[in-house]
Amino acid sequence: MEYEILFLKSLTLTIFIETIVLIVFVRYILKQNEIKIPYLIITGLIASFATLPYLWFILPYFIQERIVYIIIGESFAVLVETFIIGAVLRIGFTKSLLCSFVCNLISFSIGLLISW
Repeated sequence: MEYEILFLKSLTLTIFIETIVLIVFVRYILKQNEIKIPYLIITGLIASFATLPYLWFILPYFIQERIVYIIIGESFAVLVETFIIGAVLRIGFTKSLLCSFVCNLISFSIGLLISW
């Protein structure tokens, strides 16, 4: 049960961080002001809910080595979230890949800082 509680805390934090980063990145870096905030929030929720459970509950059964787990897991998250961001926000592949990469990089970095 302790693992599941930690997962829920991590999911909440991931959603919060990645959604804020997505909003800031899309609005101020990509200058896509026509995309409304509710769409950005929904996109952040869907992206995190679509990837984090796999990283916590599925992938560890197949990959035990930590560095390999991080590389494969984060690559998986970036790719899946790229397609989600692109589909929901209707932005091109390059922009959605950049959004996904930045969101995951910042979220992962903050997670490392917190756990350190």
